[in-house]
Amino acid sequence: MRRVLHISDLHFGRTRAELLDPLVETINRLAPDLVAFSGDLTQRAREGQFRQAAAFIERLAAPVLAVPGNHDTPIDNPWLRFVKPFHRYRHIISPELEPDYADEEVALVGVNTVNRWAWQSGKIGRHTIRRVCDAFAGAPDGRTHLAMMHHPLEHDPGTEKRLMRGARAAVASLGRCGADVVLSGHLHNAAVAPLTAAPGVLLVQAGTGLSSRLREETNNFNLLHVEPGRIRVERYGAEDRPRFEIVQTARFVKAKGVWREV
Repeated sequence: MRRVLHISDLHFGRTRAELLDPLVETINRLAPDLVAFSGDLTQRAREGQFRQAAAFIERLAAPVLAVPGNHDTPIDNPWLRFVKPFHRYRHIISPELEPDYADEEVALVGVNTVNRWAWQSGKIGRHTIRRVCDAFAGAPDGRTHLAMMHHPLEHDPGTEKRLMRGARAAVASLGRCGADVVLSGHLHNAAVAPLTAAPGVLLVQAGTGLSSRLREETNNFNLLHVEPGRIRVERYGAEDRPRFEIVQTARFVKAKGVWREV
């Protein structure tokens, strides 16, 4: 079994300071095999905000993989956003925008869905989908295949934000090429369910780990317990006090290529 801690939308520059130490302490106490950040480490992609995010990551004991979110490109400097959108991210967080990780049990592929030409909505293209599918095809049998991206591949009805460009084609391709799980953020709402158009792919959404911009739910993150054909997702939230505790648990089993909650 592998334990993957999934967190998103920290938004350094607009965080709840009283949650910072409890979040670090909880993550280190849980001792996951991997911490996966699905974007928006900063609020406005300023150097000081990236340095706060880097200091946070430095305090974590587990290996960390991160992909950028739309807030991680400068919105106060349009020239820099269009010409060098990830300069600050690469310099302070990581030179790798699409990292990957693999061991005997899991393979995780990072995907950069940021669209420099449309600041809010993202995009995922055919070349990127092919890269992810090729990575899964090259992994030994028996591994659970996870993709991580900032923008979700599916929105609940009534979601105000626009679905990212290429999402429907990505869902169809990932459903065919062996993806098991997609980790994402962006909406500041946590959720876990099979994709409607590809029920063999489990969409796991994290809300916001630290931001003060809450959307009718508490600050939270997910801890995935991953086994072949089985996943348990524990959602940790900070409700009435600055302390992260389990607020919801969901269990899924994959049978005949389809995830079902049990």
